[in-house]
Amino acid sequence: MKRPLRTLLFSTLYPSSARPVHGIFVETRLRELLQTGQVQTRVVAPVPWFPLQGVRWGDYGRYAATPRHEVRHGVEVAHPRYFLPPKVGMNLAPYTLAAGAWPTVQRIRAQGFDFDLIDAHYYYPDGVAAAIIARRLGKPLVVTARGTDLSLIPQYRRPRELILRTAAQAAASIGVCQALMDSLAALGAAPAKLHVLRNGVDLQRFRPEPQAAARARLGLAAEGRWLVSVGHLVERKGHDITLRALAGLPGVQLALLGQGPDRAALQALAQQLGVTDRVRFVGQVPNEDLRWWYSAADASVLASSREGWANVLLESMACGTPVAGSKIWGTPEVVARPEAGVLFDPRTPEALGAALARLLQALPARERVRAYAEGFSWQATTAGQLQLFDRVLST
Repeated sequence: MKRPLRTLLFSTLYPSSARPVHGIFVETRLRELLQTGQVQTRVVAPVPWFPLQGVRWGDYGRYAATPRHEVRHGVEVAHPRYFLPPKVGMNLAPYTLAAGAWPTVQRIRAQGFDFDLIDAHYYYPDGVAAAIIARRLGKPLVVTARGTDLSLIPQYRRPRELILRTAAQAAASIGVCQALMDSLAALGAAPAKLHVLRNGVDLQRFRPEPQAAARARLGLAAEGRWLVSVGHLVERKGHDITLRALAGLPGVQLALLGQGPDRAALQALAQQLGVTDRVRFVGQVPNEDLRWWYSAADASVLASSREGWANVLLESMACGTPVAGSKIWGTPEVVARPEAGVLFDPRTPEALGAALARLLQALPARERVRAYAEGFSWQATTAGQLQLFDRVLST
């Protein structure tokens, strides 16, 4: 009987008990793959070294609180530390990341798990660091690009050079949308090595709930239109654009889910715009509870400047809630039919406000939205991974 394929998943984008939703899309893809019974995996998910725990230190405090080893959903996950110096960290990160993870990788092999290939996620610095480790061990490498690793970072010369070197070394590169692989090809990567395997959506976790029941559960006003926007409170998510668009939509209310450094600035902007009484800053919501917020809303909003494949859009649609998304990178591949929602371009409050007004005036039936999302199950992606890994190991 053929033994299962053994992989080492390597990425800083992976959840932990200290940061349970960080990189959850990477964990979800792995869990779907493991359900086939054809793969065994160990995870190495390094975190930056920081000496002090506590909420006052923000993300760095959560890094320090991350356990060195844990088991999540039956998968062994190691969190070695690496040094990430300020200012010059971008250029040094692949090397410190590889150095910090190396003893853990060696220990995993010494314990009897001699993996067949390295499955890295996020091209820079993670994929570059994984390439260093793969060269030392003589192991094949597959790298998945997920968004800003190819939409933003290659504008810097040294990271761009290292990304291309890694793409040349890798047996295959995966993009979660076609736009990312087009970008890598434009940089000079060999097209024959580039593959698109989009993220799916968990159709069991994200399912429609009755809107009235969802609003009652969450303490939202039963009447009127509600929007929901899910994402970190950082500039690139465009929450300021959403708030400015809301100012031009009388009577519409917004639930803003997420946490981040821009919260105070966004609250101040809401006050300046006179919409404070129509905005609810909810904070971080556990992934398993998001369906109630999507189901309570009439539409979801994502005004990002950069997204590879926006999982929150599919999650919303799986709950029967249409979306309004900025027309960037992979989002047109997600919102590809009228029942999914609308795209807006240019990325301005005026364009978003007009798109939302159109959508709210003629909302698609929630059953049609859900049916559209059902076309994005994980089955095709999982099958594509297995085929690609088999091909890599047979050459």
